[in-house]
Parts: sequence; structure tokens; C-alpha cells
Amino acid sequence: MTEKIHLDRAHLHHLWRQMLRIRRFEAKCVELYQAQKIRGFLHLYDGEEAVAVGVCSALDPARDAVVATYREHGHALAHGVPMAPLLAEMLGKLEGCCRGRGGSMHLFDAARRLYGGNAIVGGGLPLAAGIAMADQRLDRGAVTACFFGEGAVGEGVFHETLNLAELWKLPVLFVCENNLYAMGVPLEDSEVETEIWRKARAYRMPAERVDGMDPVQMEAAARRAVEQVRGGGGPFFLEARTYRFRAHSMFDTQAYRTRGEVEGWKPLDPIERLRAWMVANHELTDTEAAAIEAGVAAEIAHAVAFAEAGTLEPVEELERFVLMDRVVQDDTRGTVGQQRSAGARA
Repeated sequence: MTEKIHLDRAHLHHLWRQMLRIRRFEAKCVELYQAQKIRGFLHLYDGEEAVAVGVCSALDPARDAVVATYREHGHALAHGVPMAPLLAEMLGKLEGCCRGRGGSMHLFDAARRLYGGNAIVGGGLPLAAGIAMADQRLDRGAVTACFFGEGAVGEGVFHETLNLAELWKLPVLFVCENNLYAMGVPLEDSEVETEIWRKARAYRMPAERVDGMDPVQMEAAARRAVEQVRGGGGPFFLEARTYRFRAHSMFDTQAYRTRGEVEGWKPLDPIERLRAWMVANHELTDTEAAAIEAGVAAEIAHAVAFAEAGTLEPVEELERFVLMDRVVQDDTRGTVGQQRSAGARA
């Protein structure tokens, strides 16, 4: 671990606890998925926890926004979304953060400024720019952290968004979670320039590469970046080099990489790496570690009980929140249409 910044014992424990919460939460999600209690797709963050935890530790949860990808359980937990409604959402229950309508890939919590969960590769980039523009014009002093994978840099919207963000000096922290595989394609087979941070530099945007397997380095870099963005310096770009230990999704056979490659990354596991560093530097005792693990286990048990006891939305309510009864008025052409559904009764 790095020694370039000072962190007190309590904060080191916080970083480790947050990463452990994400890892253990997702392990429980695998069990529930295999029991067919979680349906649809499930994309796990196993191995990448240091990125979300490090970046979100540098944000102000009371005012800053987060835009994530379809691999967003870790971002949601790190940004303060409670675990119980998060798991209820994944089980499709009304008590979920989106009333069970979003599921694993579309987590959303307006009160905590978590704006997705986005199943479209690169789809969160322009959304983040729009949120940042609104914050800028309303003078909120807020930063929007936009997470995306390296596969998104092949999309046109990546370049369009970075160009406008720098042109308009939008308060966005772009965080590329480079896990070396866009689903199943090695980075070197899809990009001529594999140093992703250099692409941001092409738009005259400050950018740097960070060890995404180290939460301390991630937080240090994110704090420097957030300070510059919040101070009116415009957007900042971080490329976090990381690795997912599990498959792209539950349906992925991983034919594109070897078991030996995965095992080769295991010594860099951010959770075990931080624990070993804390123990070696007398910042964590076995008793403290056991207490943290017990607390995480209790939180997960409560979340499972809450989610499984939740209710399913009645069939007759499924048309709610789809459209709203209203007349759409155009000042130049008069009434142009009417949208109607049961949503008006919401």
C-alpha cells in the first residue's frame, strides 16, 4: 500500500469495511441468483471494489452525484444507498429503491443522487454531463462522478461528452474502470491506444492512471481530482487499472482468459491487500477484523430478511409510472399529442 498520504486507523478500517460489504453482499447475491430469487442479469464487482470505495470516499454524499454502469452494486453501497432496499430492489420487491422495477442493472436513488445503473455501454456519460451542467448553472458546488468501463471509450458518445465537458468546464470526475476486457474482448484487440488516460489528454483534460486495486491510492487521486473540479477547474479523468475476478456476468464462460491469468491477479485483491498492510503496520488486530466481519454479516442477514419479506407489485399496478395523462402543448403548433396511461392515477 502507499505511504504517500496519511490516513488514520478509523478511516483505514472504513475503507476495508466498505470493500468487504460489497464483496460479501455480492457473494450473497450469487446465492440468491442460483436460488432463482434474483432474476435477469447479474454483473459482479468482485475485485474492483477499491475503485468505488476510494472515489466515493472523496465525494460529499450530501451534494455530489454518482452515475454508474450495469456493474453498479459497489457504487451504490459506497455512495450510501442502504443495503436492505438495495437487495429488495434486486429481488423485485416494492420496498426496493426503485419499487422493484430497476433490478440489478438499473439501481437509482434520487435522494442520495445515485443516477443509475445504466445498461447501455457509455450511456451514463452524457447523463453525467447533463447533471453536472445543471449543478454548474445552479451554483451547487457539486461534483458528478461518472464511472464507466474501458469498453465505453470505443463509443462516439465518450468523445462527444469529453469534448463538451472540457469545453464548458463541467464539474465531472470521469472514472474509467479499466478491467482489461470489454465484456470478452482484450483491450489490445479493440484499442490502438491502450493507455486510456491519454485519450482524455487529447481533449486537454487533466488525466492520470491509478492503481485501481489499491483503495488508498484511489482515494488520494480522487481527492486531488475532486478538489480541482470543485474549485472550478473543469473535468478530471482517472483511469483505474483494475481486474474482475468473476465472469462478466453469470452467463459468461470466460473463454477469452485463462484461469492462470485470474489467479495471477489474486495477490492484488484489494481487500486482502489492505488487510495485510494494516496488520503488518499494526493498524488492525484480529479482534478488530472479526468485529468488522461480524458487523458486515449482520447487515447482510438483515438485508436478506428485509428483501425476502418484501411484497411484489400487484399486476393491476404494472402500468403505473409508465406514462402520465397530460396534454403536450407546443406554442407554435398548438396541441401536438396526448399521452395516456394509468400513470395519471399514481
